[in-house]
Amino acid sequence: MKFIVSASVIVLNEHNEILLIKGRRGWEMPQGCVEEGETIRQAAVREVKEETGIDIELIKFCGLYQNITRGVCNNIFTGKPIGGALTTSDESEEVGYFTLEEAQQMITWGNFYERIHNALDEKSHPFLIEFSE
Repeated sequence: MKFIVSASVIVLNEHNEILLIKGRRGWEMPQGCVEEGETIRQAAVREVKEETGIDIELIKFCGLYQNITRGVCNNIFTGKPIGGALTTSDESEEVGYFTLEEAQQMITWGNFYERIHNALDEKSHPFLIEFSE
């Protein structure tokens, strides 16, 4: 089995709105796989830029979700925008900032909203959540 290391970033702007992309699974936070020769932090920053056009600064490592069935370890960070402009990409049909209430309604894939909730709940850090699907 091949293992995949990925990074997700919960990016909140100054209005406490979350940066989301609409991709093949519907609405979700920017995320992607770590590439060879790259740190997890570098991958997190790169994926946000590639998928949304936004430059970010990472604030905190929050925890890890391990999908045992699929061999994916998803590292969750929080971040803040420091530049760039909202732009779609090959991986994102739409991008934007939304309130957390809107995000809760929009995100329907698996446990992605739970990941956002845990990232924003500092009392739970660092978390390690192992699951099978």
